Amino acid sequence: MTSLTNQHPSRDAKIKPLGELAGRLSREMAGEVLFDRATRGRYSTDASIYQVTPVGVVIPRNQEDLKIALDIARDAKVPILARGAGTSQCGQTVGEALVIDTTRWLNQVIEFDAEARTVVVEPGIVLDHLNAWLKPHGLWYPVDVSTSAQCTIGGMAGNNSCGSRSIYYGNMVHNVLGVDALLADGSAASFGFVDRFAEGSREQRLAKQVRAIAERVGPEIRDHFPKVLRRVGGYNLDLFDCQNPMPYDPDGRTNLAHLLVGSEGTLGVSQRIKLRLSPLPEQKVLGVVNFPTFYQAMDFTQHIVKLGPTAVELVDRTMIELSLENPAFRPVIEKALIGKPEAILLVEFAGHDHAKQLEALRGLNELLGDLGLPGSVVDMPEAAEQKALWNVRKAGLNIMMSMKGDGKPVSFIEDCAVPLEHLAEYTNKLTEVFNRYGTEGTWYAHAGVGTLHVRPILDMRRDGAEKMREIAELASALVREYKGAYSGEHGDGICRGEWVAWQFGETVNNAFREIKQLFDPENLFNPGKIVDTPKMDDERYFRFPKSYTTIPLTPVFDWSAWNVKRDPLTGEQTPPGTGGDATHGLAMAVEMCNNNGHCRKFDAGTMCPSFRVTKDEQHLTRGRANTLRLVLSGQLGDEGLAGDDVKEALDLCVSCKGCKRDCPTGVDMAKFKIEARTARARVKGLSLRDRMVGEMPPGPVSFLPW
Repeated sequence: MTSLTNQHPSRDAKIKPLGELAGRLSREMAGEVLFDRATRGRYSTDASIYQVTPVGVVIPRNQEDLKIALDIARDAKVPILARGAGTSQCGQTVGEALVIDTTRWLNQVIEFDAEARTVVVEPGIVLDHLNAWLKPHGLWYPVDVSTSAQCTIGGMAGNNSCGSRSIYYGNMVHNVLGVDALLADGSAASFGFVDRFAEGSREQRLAKQVRAIAERVGPEIRDHFPKVLRRVGGYNLDLFDCQNPMPYDPDGRTNLAHLLVGSEGTLGVSQRIKLRLSPLPEQKVLGVVNFPTFYQAMDFTQHIVKLGPTAVELVDRTMIELSLENPAFRPVIEKALIGKPEAILLVEFAGHDHAKQLEALRGLNELLGDLGLPGSVVDMPEAAEQKALWNVRKAGLNIMMSMKGDGKPVSFIEDCAVPLEHLAEYTNKLTEVFNRYGTEGTWYAHAGVGTLHVRPILDMRRDGAEKMREIAELASALVREYKGAYSGEHGDGICRGEWVAWQFGETVNNAFREIKQLFDPENLFNPGKIVDTPKMDDERYFRFPKSYTTIPLTPVFDWSAWNVKRDPLTGEQTPPGTGGDATHGLAMAVEMCNNNGHCRKFDAGTMCPSFRVTKDEQHLTRGRANTLRLVLSGQLGDEGLAGDDVKEALDLCVSCKGCKRDCPTGVDMAKFKIEARTARARVKGLSLRDRMVGEMPPGPVSFLPW
């Protein structure tokens, strides 16, 4: 089992005692300093399959706090890991480091220029919050990722995020104009267009050094950088000679900030980020194309993109079926279906002329008729029905993760990008690979740019790691055959770090090392990412290694519906109670939380009212689920559900059941709270308050005719 005390003991021997570090941080910072076992456990995971316990967590209250935290960590030789919402799917935001959570306080709009269409923001601002702020001005930030309700601009910049409409607007690197960052030596730098750097400035010197490295390996950059829009692996060392089909800057100018975009926090810690904005489309229409076969959906995509859509997104049969099982999504997805399609494509046209968008929608219908599929398009010209369907698509990951049983769709080849003319063959061959290993893949997302989120269903507690390695080797061969990108959206992290050298070649990989050494000579910024990375299947980093076990217990409620096994190829489930879980299904129900952070949203729904007040990970549905998972697996001591860590995490839960409905995987924290309270009462007895309420004599109210 992945232990919070002995997972990676080597780093603690090299740094000052944690108590001394925490003490100095507490004395000098205005923000929060959290080094307790439970908090470190809650920050040890993101939305990936990995778990690495951090040294501690700090929540800076202001920019001065941020600088103080970096200075103290540098003095103590402690690595730094800047973190936003923790929604990374490759392990970028987990590490044996001092985690700096910017989401609570460093989340403000600093400057705004409506005429120039630019905005400067702090890294902790949430994308949806920013776009809500911009909406009255008729502008938006168009890198609209599916986690827009919770992800932060800082995290998006670090990851070089893309979004559903990248076919039209590009990726983060195309929409970032500048980054103000703290460097490893504690100095501040302002990265932007190199022709604006002051003569002899730190920024100009860095730009010249980066250019020298890039020019020296120029032929290798031209040979090895994939010529696809979706390429987010390694460093953007092609900023002087762009290899992306869409220029990083429309005027062809070189911007050193683009090197930090996609660097996963390994080169600097952002303080402020300047963004290029776009006019908010006034009119949108949506056409939902229903396909009798998955292959046709992939093959026809290359023709559909020629119509000039702003998005072409895939939803496969598995996701359709799982959506139909969700009461919130069922009525929405039913409106989009014609019969029982094997896949659907969401094709959006947007602009300022509604008549032109309707004409484009008619063109889509005509195209599908010409291709042999007349009557296959469901027209959605109204905004409300479009938004509802897009919300289903945005919940794609969570919907896929709602499968019961230990086998889950695993993220490791989920964003390979290939040219559209090869998309059908690539997906067909990859499906054959999955079947060879007795599993299937779930497919969804960005068909229009050749990036599909495909996740084979694997059980990481048994033979999942071995299958993951073999599938990755075969998938990489297909990516190379079709001249694609192995990392097309979700970054490198732990999951794909080892593949950077494979993708770019040893010469470019060594150049990446030079870049890292130039910016971070002591290797303190998020070490082990992009360069000198661990193996993707190093079991020491898994959240669920083969050694993972749960504490035997008999719960109060019947959780047997979660205690099942699922055949990954056929989808058939064993009867309730047959999954072999020592907690009779309770732990498996808790583990339905995939850490995607959907519960961090503020824009709609109920989940989670206590977090909306405190903004504390401890009071988040995800944070509570992680606390329960750590307790049930013995990683927070031997008190189990009766312990103080569980009590403190659940004290502010108001049992509103918002999570049961709003969470796409159906996490029911109110029911978990009853289990925990019962366990604590059995061990520690009832509190005086509970006894007084429970033994209160009947009053007049009890006789009212309810």
